[in-house]
Amino acid sequence: MSTSIRKEADKVPEPTLRRLPWYLSNIKLMKEKGEQYVSSTQISKEINIDASQIAKDLSYVDISGRTRVGYNIDALIEVLESFLGFTNMHKAFLFGVGSLGGALLRDSGLQHFGLEIVAAFDVNPELVGKDLDGIPIFHSDDFEAKMKEYDVNIGVLTVPINIAQEITNKMVDGGIKAVWNFTPFRIRVPENIVVQNTSLYAHLAVMFNRLNFNEK
Repeated sequence: MSTSIRKEADKVPEPTLRRLPWYLSNIKLMKEKGEQYVSSTQISKEINIDASQIAKDLSYVDISGRTRVGYNIDALIEVLESFLGFTNMHKAFLFGVGSLGGALLRDSGLQHFGLEIVAAFDVNPELVGKDLDGIPIFHSDDFEAKMKEYDVNIGVLTVPINIAQEITNKMVDGGIKAVWNFTPFRIRVPENIVVQNTSLYAHLAVMFNRLNFNEK
């Protein structure tokens, strides 16, 4: 990554990295409305995050705004997309073509954010050998062989919880360097493997808890 796009990359806090895509999405909406410049105050009004926090988050991105004018929208979009890695396409394998896995295979929007699922793996004989929206589904036993055919270093994990660790071990042994884990199981990996946990059930628990609290 160019130092002109990312500065002090290793020091970017994870909460900041989680917020930056929100800013990017809203900035794109502003562009569609014909805006040419945007300030942290304007972004704040749209997403209800304090303007000072937005300015601090954007300080990690190598772009400067103009006093009383803000940031050039086109330049800010370009820099944010590069900073977040959305401009480089990352290829991935998906493991577990159930309801969630199938939905991810059909989600063409992932490619707009730099992720292309190029193949999937399952053991269901009704799925193996077929394709879903043009993405081939192979038997899980073929994973190692397919790693030699595809330039892939990311695995998307959507398998049942009881085999989550087993499949994770298989992925890591086969050369996968990062795992996007959609299961509620906290997988164990070597220190050099990147893991991003995205448990829908955990977010449901938070939502239900807050809903119940508000209804009291």
